[in-house]
Amino acid sequence: MSVSALSPSRALGGVSGLLQVVSLLGLVLLLIKAAQLYLRRQWLLKALHHFPSPPSHWFYGHKQEYQEEGELPHLLKRVEKYPRACVRWMWGTRALLLVYDPDYMKMVLGRSDPKAHVTYRCLKPWIGTGLLLLEGQTWFQHRRMLTPAFHYDILKPYVGIMADSVRVMLDKWEELVSQDSHLEIFGHVSLMTLDTIMKCAFSQQGSVQTDRNSQSYIQAIKDVSHLIISRLRNAFHQNDLIYRLTPEGHWNHRACQLAHQHTDAVIKERKARLQKEGELEKVRSRRHLDFLDILLFARMENGSSLSDEDLRAEVDTFMFEGHDTTASGISWILYALASHPEHQQRCREEIQSLLADGASITWDHLDQMPYTTMCIKEAMRLYPPVPVISRELSKPITFPDGRSLPAGILVSLSIYGLHHNPKVWPNPEVFDPTRFAPGSTRHSHAFLPFSGGSRNCIGKQFAMNELKVAVALTLLRFELSPDPSRVPVPTPIMVLRSKNGIHLQLRKLSDPGGDKDKL
Repeated sequence: MSVSALSPSRALGGVSGLLQVVSLLGLVLLLIKAAQLYLRRQWLLKALHHFPSPPSHWFYGHKQEYQEEGELPHLLKRVEKYPRACVRWMWGTRALLLVYDPDYMKMVLGRSDPKAHVTYRCLKPWIGTGLLLLEGQTWFQHRRMLTPAFHYDILKPYVGIMADSVRVMLDKWEELVSQDSHLEIFGHVSLMTLDTIMKCAFSQQGSVQTDRNSQSYIQAIKDVSHLIISRLRNAFHQNDLIYRLTPEGHWNHRACQLAHQHTDAVIKERKARLQKEGELEKVRSRRHLDFLDILLFARMENGSSLSDEDLRAEVDTFMFEGHDTTASGISWILYALASHPEHQQRCREEIQSLLADGASITWDHLDQMPYTTMCIKEAMRLYPPVPVISRELSKPITFPDGRSLPAGILVSLSIYGLHHNPKVWPNPEVFDPTRFAPGSTRHSHAFLPFSGGSRNCIGKQFAMNELKVAVALTLLRFELSPDPSRVPVPTPIMVLRSKNGIHLQLRKLSDPGGDKDKL
């Protein structure tokens, strides 16, 4: 037989052998990966054995229970049943300790453990490595650099800017409720808080509340938030390459691009204005710089201090945190007051005696509305804007009751669970502003609407000011009541949102004294 006749069969034999080797190698790798996953699960079971856990599926974890009952209703059942903390299995090889006890919170927040990488890394394509995601010395340097942007001398004139933005929103509401008294408020409030942060922190001129591009940004943030939460709950979407190839990954990429276009335009516009003759010297001569100018001057005076990437990451971070969390807070506060008319009216009377028609609201007024402040805090207890934060233990921890965890465990600090914990707050579902009456006592870590410890919210004073201004001016203009046909369903989507929106009925007050006309 000729050599040429044997060649095809030899070639086929070679290919077959290669396929066998590749198949064997694939099987070996699969077995190694299976062994790794098995050992990981065994380690988690041992590490978490001190803490209670409802029965879970070996692969799906507790996914079914949360889907059937809803994220927050199921959480509240756990809070009532299991003291201090319990285990939540996301899937077979990922579990975390869910904490809702103030002593546990105090211990974790008093340490310097990093943010949970497996959770927060999903935010990086969107907000980059800004103050929210930074760790260690770099985080400390950025925090120290940005703290002056929230000095009270900077915050004082912001009150007038906040009031102007709120009035634009309320004027729009007047027009809308003249046709239909029912209104979904979250979207409107989001535009208003974006308008406020753009003017206060980013020196933006003009109103964004009627700008279509701003509405696209709001929608992009909403989309990204939903996609991140969806990804965190899907075991098959944890690999970046695989996720990018999925429809959700493509959608996430497009939404991030839209968000970046908005922040890039803000940076570009401010840089262009600083190039105008005399503008640079005028800004440099100020005693206090606003947020964006601090970032730009840090870069301009020391070219190596902030890269373009660092600059955009901080702008993306504060653009999101400066509007979405406050939008959540304001919307839920208004809903809580709408649901409790007696407290709403008492707040209104307090504000009327202080501001009359509300034509002028100043920094000094904000400390002179004690009952309204009590109601704002009680609403944030029931509806915390940021319902959960996470840490990854960098070293072992032993809690006050003697139970311990090794390094490497994920700890999910459920602020929503803490605020609804009946062992911390008696009758936690009851709206009771007297919990925050002057002289009332509570655990230092029982109420954490702005987190706690060294990594608490840098803009908490800014946020509280905005909440007070928005609530005061709204109550002077409208009487609020809930829409019984559309009761909001709280859901944690980065911030506390509602699955079906927050719908209210608005009735315009005919005069500052409180008589009203139905529209």
